Amino acid sequence: MTTPSDRWADLRPRVLSAIAMVALGAVEIWLGGLSFLLLVTLATALMIWELTTITAPKSPKISLAIAVLAALSLIADEGWPSMSAFLLFPWVILAVAVTPRLYALPSAAIAAAIMISGHGLFVLRDEAGTPAILWLLGVVIASDVMGYFAGRILGGPKFWPAISPKKTWSGTVAGWIGAALVGLGFVLMGHGTWPLVLLSPLIAFAGQMGDVGESWIKRRTGVKDSSQLIPGHGGLMDRFDALTAAMVIVLILQYLSALPVGV
Repeated sequence: MTTPSDRWADLRPRVLSAIAMVALGAVEIWLGGLSFLLLVTLATALMIWELTTITAPKSPKISLAIAVLAALSLIADEGWPSMSAFLLFPWVILAVAVTPRLYALPSAAIAAAIMISGHGLFVLRDEAGTPAILWLLGVVIASDVMGYFAGRILGGPKFWPAISPKKTWSGTVAGWIGAALVGLGFVLMGHGTWPLVLLSPLIAFAGQMGDVGESWIKRRTGVKDSSQLIPGHGGLMDRFDALTAAMVIVLILQYLSALPVGV
């Protein structure tokens, strides 16, 4: 039986780690340029390393090599002069797919999402502006925080117990509400139009599906966390799985039409 103290045992390290990550991210978004490129490249490479490590735990050299390839590809894509991501990223995805590992094709799909997300952070900042990237981060964070507290306090039916046994419907819906409030806040501050209020929960849902996808690969590979790089959170994949999926959807929408944020 779970006691109240057990229920909140991970809260303190989660909060401290989250504060540190938000502070670092805010500074880097404001600075932009090379500093931002290096941070995103490092995070992307570490996530690729975590993914390849949990799916091929007996091949650490291969995991490191693919992570280095991911870093070089992102730097070459975003550097000056730059090369197209369409020429670079497939090599990372192919390396994940063809090297011996568990669930090679799903792993390659996750690797593709991680690479596209890293690329998307630069595209969103450069083309839609700082408010757009702050909105995306706000949606993901609000969805995660609201979902965490609502799920722990309200409990109730599980969202997808076979894959993510801790995620509840109460937490999922609370995440949508938190995301909508973030969208509303940006509209009221003059950094978005009213469709943003409806778009925000959809992006939060995409992020929640990213969390479910990562839970699936972890359960299939028998690991609790993708790594132990972040106290209270596990690995970078554990922390940024939602942002990865949300960023992919935002990038697709941005290519189809102008986002209702950053105006």
